[in-house]
Amino acid sequence: MFIDLLLTFFIAFAVLFLMRKVARRVGLVDKPSGRKLHTGSIPLVGGISICITIVNYIYSHPGMINHAYLYMFCICGLTLVGALDDRFDLSVKIRMIVQALISFAMIYFANAELHSFGDLFGLGTIELGGLGAVITVLAVIGCINAFNMVDGIDGLLGGLSVVTFASIGILLLLSGEQSLSYLCLLLVVCMVPYIIMNLGLTGRDRKVFMGDAGSMMIGFTVIWLLIGASQAPGNAIIRPVTALWLIALPLMDMTAIMIRRVKQGKSPFKPDREHLHHICQRLGCSPIQTLILICSIAAVFSGIGIIGEIFVIPEFLMFYSFIILFTMYLLILIKYCTLINFIRRKLNLPEKKSI
Repeated sequence: MFIDLLLTFFIAFAVLFLMRKVARRVGLVDKPSGRKLHTGSIPLVGGISICITIVNYIYSHPGMINHAYLYMFCICGLTLVGALDDRFDLSVKIRMIVQALISFAMIYFANAELHSFGDLFGLGTIELGGLGAVITVLAVIGCINAFNMVDGIDGLLGGLSVVTFASIGILLLLSGEQSLSYLCLLLVVCMVPYIIMNLGLTGRDRKVFMGDAGSMMIGFTVIWLLIGASQAPGNAIIRPVTALWLIALPLMDMTAIMIRRVKQGKSPFKPDREHLHHICQRLGCSPIQTLILICSIAAVFSGIGIIGEIFVIPEFLMFYSFIILFTMYLLILIKYCTLINFIRRKLNLPEKKSI
């Protein structure tokens, strides 16, 4: 297994180096702009490289995941559309339509659908019935865009993805699902070369970004695994409420940001610089400190989900705790300017320019 993982690691690295050159030839690069403060044109190939590596492995080992060919088709389709979006800046409507079509394919061909929310309120299991398909499509689109929106500073999407896949893998392993758990480990291994190059550890001239191609593929893979683990009839590996904790930070950040934008009369999909990582930097954290802080918070949230699953903490307690946490997060985000000024006054910190 060690040799297998090591080989996958080097293949992922090699594909990244190769795709960097291809990206520069076809113009698949991210250039500095009003919101993007990096230097030079950075190849947007992290997601494409990870997709190629994972598809190559699953094609050689199709038995490791149910409906392997459907899954490969879905992530390749999303990666392709994401790459086209990175290159030509597709409209939100086109991306949403593609994500919805991929969701319907998953539901129809793999029967991967949300059937139940579990006992969220302590009043009995909430069955979704005929609404299951609609809610599944919304869940898939939501998860894809949650991971897309969180990609704001070097290493963040990669770090949060590692936390999420590692957490899912731990629960799958504890439930005896060794094959799927190994897939999660492979995803983590594929993510490491990207993180190394994204952080510029191999040299600033070899830096790469994930791109929408990667965030869409990662978000879909996360929701595919969570639906499969939480909705198997009579044999669910995890409870639905646990899934909320495993993706808590990306989910809360996306939802809070969209609520804030709507309250301001803006489109919920219009990019801005009001995410958690921006707030951390306005508080004086460096990019690396921000990365470590946010990934640590995400790991704590995932740890709560894992502990709740292992010790079978009542679902309604887990859900109410999540709602309280999200409410606090939303209030902080809405009032973050007041909070930042308060902290600066208390700590005698100097005023900092907007990030």
